[in-house]
Amino acid sequence: MEKIETARLCLTLASDGEMERVIAAEADAEMKKAYGEMLHGAQEHPEIRELYAMWLIKLKGKPDTIIGDLCFKGLSEDGMVEIGYGVSPTYEHHGYATEAVRALVDWAAKREDVKSIEAETDESNAASMRVLEKCGFAPRGKLGAEGPRFILR
Repeated sequence: MEKIETARLCLTLASDGEMERVIAAEADAEMKKAYGEMLHGAQEHPEIRELYAMWLIKLKGKPDTIIGDLCFKGLSEDGMVEIGYGVSPTYEHHGYATEAVRALVDWAAKREDVKSIEAETDESNAASMRVLEKCGFAPRGKLGAEGPRFILR
């Protein structure tokens, strides 16, 4: 099992079963669709599953406490990955999203197949923009489907 540890967190690559449980429990139709696309991508690309599947954010020492998730949305032909992330409202404002994003971005940046890392966030989501900036992302000057695009400097 793929795993990344930080000072306070353990990021683990979700299995198909874990992803199916998240999909079944998700009430938001848009998120349910996005999670389904992740699962499909992971199954279609088992050799680089970790760039499609969901990564679960767990508190270190509490392996049953999932506080959020991250993912890459696949690998483009030119080596770009887009990161997405979210933390449960109960765990917001503790720096967990920043810690998790930084760890996964650092991990991805060491891969030979990853040439660039990007993200999008809703322009009204100031907290998410702060996470990206703290992790070394800068506005790219383009709009994507979800809002402004950021690129890792």
